[in-house]
Amino acid sequence: MAEDFNDADKTEEPTQKRLDEALKRGDVVKSQEVNTWFVIAGATLVLMAFSGGMSKDLTTTMRGLIANSYDISVDGPALPRLFQKIGSEMIAAMAIPFLVLLVAALGGNIIQHRLVWSFEVLMPKLSKISPAAGLKRIFSKQALANLAKGLVKLVLIGSVLTTLMWPERGRLEALTRSDASLIIPLSQSLALKLLGAVVAMLAVMAAADYLFQYRQWYDRQKMSLREMKEEFKQTEGDPAIKGRMKQVRQFRMRRRMIAAVPKAAVVITNPTHYAIALEYERGMDAPVCVAKGVDALALKIKEVAGQHSVPIVENPPLARALHATVEIDQQIPPEHYKAVAEVIGYVMRLRRMVSNRR
Repeated sequence: MAEDFNDADKTEEPTQKRLDEALKRGDVVKSQEVNTWFVIAGATLVLMAFSGGMSKDLTTTMRGLIANSYDISVDGPALPRLFQKIGSEMIAAMAIPFLVLLVAALGGNIIQHRLVWSFEVLMPKLSKISPAAGLKRIFSKQALANLAKGLVKLVLIGSVLTTLMWPERGRLEALTRSDASLIIPLSQSLALKLLGAVVAMLAVMAAADYLFQYRQWYDRQKMSLREMKEEFKQTEGDPAIKGRMKQVRQFRMRRRMIAAVPKAAVVITNPTHYAIALEYERGMDAPVCVAKGVDALALKIKEVAGQHSVPIVENPPLARALHATVEIDQQIPPEHYKAVAEVIGYVMRLRRMVSNRR
């Protein structure tokens, strides 16, 4: 009941991370009907393209053995050499057809999903030997679907075989009285006819079964709201932790800015809201913002500037513009060069006047 409840809760579409994890586990879309279709289609191709040459090569080998049987030595090391020669000739005759069947078997998997190397499916699990889990698998939707597919295939293939073979019953009966050389061509012709019909029929079943398996697999990957939240925490971080880290970063940045205020050449303010501390020395390309803030932080910057005799200049438009366009440890934008140069020039003149009076 708990598992059914959990399955019912899985109403959210799976994320890409969830799909990637399923692929790593070896949980992929796989239709056995597609694999079967590829193998049977490969066998049909082999029968059409290679059966003649393969049977000719094997016939030549066997005919040579029978015709020269009296002259073949089987004593001592001759017998292993004989078996080796027969085996190599049979392998040479069947190599290409076997390779075609192997490619067809691999193609049936590759066309459904990319190659996956996962050992998780081989790991022992208690659920595989659990009677309750076994009963659940026996009466699962997948098991019922497999039973239905098996019955449909049995009925359809039986119907196709009956339809195709019934008109040929006379020829099949006549084979018992025919020359042996006529049996192979007729058998090949009937086999191709049967395989062609089976391949066409299974193509439709394979397509339908793949869609069904994909739907089943996709439903298994769906997520509940709780799983979505957990994944978000894993990928984006716990909001509480992120908030705390943000506070720590802001605190460290504020402490670093306050420590840099005494090095500033001037602090430009909007009397109650903004404060921008600029550092400038001869040889620098442009003034650099070492501290900025609004409200309470702006008051703190002005307080520290006053304690260290850093000039404070009120220029509300310039203060707002600099606060919006320049970041900490960055040079001021070129469009503010003239206005800032006037402020720094005013500060330097003021300092010279104070120095002269002393």
